[in-house]
Amino acid sequence: MTAPPGLDFIPAEYPSVSEDCLTLDVFRPAHIYPNTKLPVYVWIYGGGFDVGNSRDFDLVPAVERSIESGQPIVAVTINYRLNAFGYLMGKEAAAAGISNLGLRDQTFALKWVQKHIARFGDSTVINFRRSGGQSAGSVSTSYLTLDNALNSNKLFHGVWLQSGPAFHVPHLLDDQDIYDSLALSGAINSTDSFFSYRSVNLVWTPRIDGDAVMRDPWLSVQGGAYAKIPIAAGTCEDEGTSFPILSILDKAHPLRKLLSEHNWGSIGGARASVSTRSNQGSPYNTGTDFQLSPEFKRVASFIGDMAMTSPLRFFTQHASARQNVWQWLLIFPLAPLVSVVRANKAVYGALGATHGSDDPIWFTTTTSLGTQGMDRVCKSF
Repeated sequence: MTAPPGLDFIPAEYPSVSEDCLTLDVFRPAHIYPNTKLPVYVWIYGGGFDVGNSRDFDLVPAVERSIESGQPIVAVTINYRLNAFGYLMGKEAAAAGISNLGLRDQTFALKWVQKHIARFGDSTVINFRRSGGQSAGSVSTSYLTLDNALNSNKLFHGVWLQSGPAFHVPHLLDDQDIYDSLALSGAINSTDSFFSYRSVNLVWTPRIDGDAVMRDPWLSVQGGAYAKIPIAAGTCEDEGTSFPILSILDKAHPLRKLLSEHNWGSIGGARASVSTRSNQGSPYNTGTDFQLSPEFKRVASFIGDMAMTSPLRFFTQHASARQNVWQWLLIFPLAPLVSVVRANKAVYGALGATHGSDDPIWFTTTTSLGTQGMDRVCKSF
């Protein structure tokens, strides 16, 4: 299948899409002593709840770095159902009891890890589990920490959140028109036609169903209804630059349109808070480099704050009053050491430290100030 518009920062082509995807991969050190208690890290991939695959991410470098540091881990990547297979909405989905199947798949995988992971490594005993992910994987992890009827928040002892907070989500019964449009097109009964049907703006996301997602996530956060476990969380400085800004900029008053769509109480006040100066905005600290328009930088700044930075800060500010929380801001992509941030931005182009720039935390063996810093966070976590 082809990645949909708005998700063009992820791989463009995926060979197949199927509900028959509930598999996982386990990465472990080759030689470990009997009865060694190793930490287990479960990685949940991102992809906008629409596309992705556990094999897009090789966790061998993470395990190798853990061995080199003297603190070896076992790493697990899981698959889960996506798009309509995992997050179908509407009264039909409610009646069939198939809400939030993607979150339920993730919960099932965590239960599998809890039950079986000690079998990997002869008589090795593994009893310490942390869960985490990036982008939609991090959003999923955030939801799994909240109180819910699945008791998913009792299946791990800590979470690692990369550019993916628990944000406002619609109710399961919202957007009935999307389901109806798909049904009328015949897409529901045909995988091929389903994924080629593009006249409907598909939005796949977890939804409030009173079960897997009990209530608006922000209400759960405000009320302290989440697991009291260590949290390590962070965002990239230029989160908003990789999202489909160009499709927004061709409209009149793009920032005003964005604000009106997200029900801000004071559109004028919110617009005024986003600088109009051409040397500001996202990517930050680049001045007028790359010939980006002031409106591009304003919209990128707003999207990054609205979608990633502000919701994650909301979560960590509440959680830090109750439990240990580590938080970071990635100001340049994790890559071979470049001593000057501005020079690093020039190397990596107009997107800056965009969404996904923090993936090398796990998926590289390269040593840099960034990876060294993250390794220290991991050891403290």
